[in-house]
Amino acid sequence: MTPSFNESLEPNDPLRRNAAPRIYLQPIAAPSILGLYAFAGATFMVAAHFAGWYGGPDTAMYLLPFVALFGGVAQFLAGMWAFKARDGLATAVHGTWGSFWMAFGLLYLLILDGKIGAPGILAPALGYWFIVLAAITCMCSVAAFGENVGFASVLVMLSVGSTLEAIARLIGNDGVHVAAGYAFVISAIIAWWVASAMMFEEAYGHPVIGAGKKKVRDTTVTTGMGEPGVIRGQ
Repeated sequence: MTPSFNESLEPNDPLRRNAAPRIYLQPIAAPSILGLYAFAGATFMVAAHFAGWYGGPDTAMYLLPFVALFGGVAQFLAGMWAFKARDGLATAVHGTWGSFWMAFGLLYLLILDGKIGAPGILAPALGYWFIVLAAITCMCSVAAFGENVGFASVLVMLSVGSTLEAIARLIGNDGVHVAAGYAFVISAIIAWWVASAMMFEEAYGHPVIGAGKKKVRDTTVTTGMGEPGVIRGQ
C-alpha cells in the first residue's frame, strides 16, 4: 500500500510534526443482516425438525451442509465483521452461534461417517452443549435490551429454547424437546424480521419496519479505541 504524505516523512521532520493527522474512513455494511439471516435459516431448519414438523432417516444428510455452511460459516464471518464494526454484542452472539452450528454440522458428519452413534433424546453430553449456550445467550439478551428490543427478543427466545433443550437432553423428555423446537422457531422468525428491518433501513436510508431499535447509530469517528476510521455500531 502506498504510504501517505505523513508516513513518507522522517520521524523528526518538521513537516511531519506540523502536519494534521489523516483519518481514512472504512465504511462497512451492517454484519448482523447476514448474521441474523444465517442464524434464522439454520435455526428454523433444525428447530422445525426438533418440533416434529418433518424428518426421516436421511434428514441429517440434508441438514448438515446447510447448517454448517450457512448457519455456521456465514454467521461466524458476520461475527468477525461485527468485531470490525466495534459491536461487541453482535460479535459475541454471531461468533458463539456460528461456532455452534459449525460444531453441530461436524457432529452430524461424524454420525454419518459412523464414528459415533446418533444421540437419542437422552444425551447428557449434548445437553451440556445447550447449558453453555443458554448461559452465554442469556447474558447477551440482557445486554441487547440496551440497544435493540427486537434483537433482545431473538436472544430471549433463544435462551428459553437452549434451556429447554438442555433439560430435554439431560432427562430424556420428548415433550420438552418439542417445546424447545417451538421456542427456537419463534426465535428464528423474530431474527428474520429484525434482519429484514436492518436491511430495509440501510437500503432506503430510514426505518421502514419497526424492530425496536433504541439507539441511533453513532457516526462519530474516534481514533483512540479499536481500528482508526471505523465508526462503531451497525
